[in-house]
Amino acid sequence: MDKMQKMAELLKLGDKDGEEAPGAPSLTDSCLADNRLTLDLYPDGCCQLLQLFERQQADVVQVEFLRLSTNNHLLDVALSILPHLKRLKSLVLKGGLVTDEFGSCQHGSLTSLPTDFGTLRCLTHLDLSFNSLSTLPSCIPCLTSLRVLLVSHNNLVTLPENFGSLSKLTFFSAMKNQLKDLPRSIGELTALEELDLSENVLELLPEEVGNLHSCTELDLSGNQLSSIPDSLANLKSLRQLHLHSNLLVTVPASLANLPNLSRLDLQNNFLRSVPPEIQTAPFVHLRGNPLGETELSLQADESSATELRRLFLASQEDSFTVTSEGCEVVLACGIRFCFPPEAATDPVRIYFRTLAPDPWWVKLRHHDVLLSRVLELQPHGVKFQQEVEIWMPYTSPDTLHQREVVIRTFSGQSWSDLRTRVEKKRKSKKHMAHCSVLHFSWFLVVSRLVQNECKVPAEGTLLFSSVDPNIKVTFPPGVTEETRSVKLQVLPVSAEEIVELTGDAGCKASPLLCLSQDSLVDFLRPVRIQLPLPPGVTGLKLDCSRLHLLRGDVEGQTWDDITGQVVLELTHLYAIFEVTHFSWYWLWYTTKTYIGGIAKKVYERLRMYQVNFIALQRKKDPEQVLLQCLPKHKVDPVLKKLQDRYRGPEPSDMVEMFEGEQFFAAFERGISIDMDRPDCVDGRLSFIFYSHLKNMKEIYVTSPVDRKGQAVKGQVSFYRGAVPESIPEDASRRRRGPDSLWLATLPIKLPRLKPRWGETSSSSNGFSFLPLNLGNAETGYLTQANLLSIARRVGADWQTIGLNLGLTYRQIERIGYNNREDLDKQILDMLFSWAQQNSEDPECVSKLITAMKESGRQDIADEIETIIELGRQKYRESIRRVGLEQESSTEDSAIAMT
Repeated sequence: MDKMQKMAELLKLGDKDGEEAPGAPSLTDSCLADNRLTLDLYPDGCCQLLQLFERQQADVVQVEFLRLSTNNHLLDVALSILPHLKRLKSLVLKGGLVTDEFGSCQHGSLTSLPTDFGTLRCLTHLDLSFNSLSTLPSCIPCLTSLRVLLVSHNNLVTLPENFGSLSKLTFFSAMKNQLKDLPRSIGELTALEELDLSENVLELLPEEVGNLHSCTELDLSGNQLSSIPDSLANLKSLRQLHLHSNLLVTVPASLANLPNLSRLDLQNNFLRSVPPEIQTAPFVHLRGNPLGETELSLQADESSATELRRLFLASQEDSFTVTSEGCEVVLACGIRFCFPPEAATDPVRIYFRTLAPDPWWVKLRHHDVLLSRVLELQPHGVKFQQEVEIWMPYTSPDTLHQREVVIRTFSGQSWSDLRTRVEKKRKSKKHMAHCSVLHFSWFLVVSRLVQNECKVPAEGTLLFSSVDPNIKVTFPPGVTEETRSVKLQVLPVSAEEIVELTGDAGCKASPLLCLSQDSLVDFLRPVRIQLPLPPGVTGLKLDCSRLHLLRGDVEGQTWDDITGQVVLELTHLYAIFEVTHFSWYWLWYTTKTYIGGIAKKVYERLRMYQVNFIALQRKKDPEQVLLQCLPKHKVDPVLKKLQDRYRGPEPSDMVEMFEGEQFFAAFERGISIDMDRPDCVDGRLSFIFYSHLKNMKEIYVTSPVDRKGQAVKGQVSFYRGAVPESIPEDASRRRRGPDSLWLATLPIKLPRLKPRWGETSSSSNGFSFLPLNLGNAETGYLTQANLLSIARRVGADWQTIGLNLGLTYRQIERIGYNNREDLDKQILDMLFSWAQQNSEDPECVSKLITAMKESGRQDIADEIETIIELGRQKYRESIRRVGLEQESSTEDSAIAMT
């Protein structure tokens, strides 16, 4: 049977298939209106082309632009009609549009082209990428009008000797093949402007490459070149030359003289010496070569005498190994480590993870601002022979004036600050905090008040504030028997803030002074403290009855007036007094009598942030609600960023919150959420407010009853403090005043309510699910209930998620057709079909998380990771209870208590 007979039989079969698949894409005359046919998006594109050629041959032969997928069993038959398309100018026969069960792109089945394909004299653009070509079809050099040719991601070993006959070619890409050499005729491509031969196995280049006088970009990276011909210096039009990741040991100095060259990439080769002309050229990149420290310093931001092995870890990796040779490690989240040689005498496996800060464990001090998540490094307490450097990215505070950034570490019992250096990357503009440690535990980045400290010996000393040099502390001789450490912090308070917070223009206050020491023993002799008088107050016109010296406790809860307990020495600008133990000191000038109570309220207000709440609904799926708490200056930029995808009411009125304060969101008036969420406390979502971290959650809301398509007008309310026994009844009684639990209420309107999945029987929704447990006990399970919870949040993104999970386009199309007009069933069918097929795969949970991230659903990925982490914790606790786990370290016990 010849190809035309075979095509006729297939067309009959195609007609029957078309009758049995209502809703499948079909082609009409309008597809040929502009002489274009785009069929690579259709799973049966080859069959569509054959049918169209049979029915509308006169129109098809006029086509000038054709796209066709080569992942099709009818490809050979469809190729037979291509020589009839004499007016064809652009042809894309590309594979890679279908993925296998591992998510990898499947190459097309194209291995050759018809011999009479070379008669297409009008063809100027040909794309044969992602196919199975081992040799270039002999008909291609006959396409004398060809200007653009792409054969990347094939299996080509060589190019034909007559390849140079493509004299009009301006762009050629053969990246990701197996090319070992090039024909000498390649130098005849005098019109060629861009040549990409990267990621092949080229060992030598012919001298004729130097004849490509029109070439502006040449990519030879990722090959096995040990040298390059001097003739490359003849490429006077060359602007970019990529030679990185080869085996080069030398390069000709003449490359530096190319007049138009703006980039010469020589990174990751074996260059031990470089000609001075190359080394000093500003467009040359030399990182990753075994050059000396002096030479590398011209290229690198950070250089060292010994080149360390560099590891770049993907987002799903959670560990790496350190040997005595040392290494540099870069995590996907931007955290970096440098292990110097001999830091570890024996190989050690390092495990890492980043955690959401928990206020019950991460204890911030007053006026601290959290700038990062918590980094945990295991094994806890492992000691290195040399200091390991850590770089942690952080959210830059709005201002660093009178504040400083430090890395804080947890010892298992308490947090302490490390000596920290702050850096800012020139290219990425990211802020990095840098420290060196000998032990691993938990780390985070905070912004604190500037801290001045000193050692106080028996001979005494003097300590100044770098924030306000007018504040000083004098330690006389004999003040202590043993040397002790003293710390000083200053909180400046402007006159305008005092007036605004007190409502009294006559109130004035000095900067707040915080003093502490590492000893519980009082000083043996009085310590002399100098504070500046409040703004606008001088010793010459001072009314002593209005001057009050206050002493506060370490929590700022009580402020005692100690004016009558000390001797105040007044000068023109300062007040001086003596104490034998340290606390917080604040100098006030006011006519108020109960100044302690006023100071307490002002101090609390100084620690608070003015915030607004927002509640937005996705335009495509109103049941998906985004909740966020924002400092007031960030509200407008965030709303502007979200306005294309979300809609909702105006932000709430401004309220005040502390850094690290817990609050809750409660859905009311007929709206409910999934109670199995790990962040759900008694039916309310739990939040922690951190001014410089994202206080955002995206959730699915439902209704416990079917309202028969009627719109639902519900609301979400925000409450602070402990969860009241009855929300909103208890809280609504106290929606005003200092003890108010209620913060804000925002409306939520659902166009219609759907019954919650799992609350109806299997027969009513058409699905029956077998018990599922994805993952394992040690790494954490995803149960059937977890999958149902996840499904509620997927919405209109289910097709994208399904494709990223590895389902084929045909499977997605079948699910959509079988469950047409019911989005819930489409989502359930997709998710549980995948789960049942992959339930035995130990990596299936990681694949699900990755698919959610790739689909732009970081919110679901975060929820899955939280569920898995809770499962791991429960598994560890159960192991400990039955005595199967070795005794934990002090650090492990401390974190388990949280």
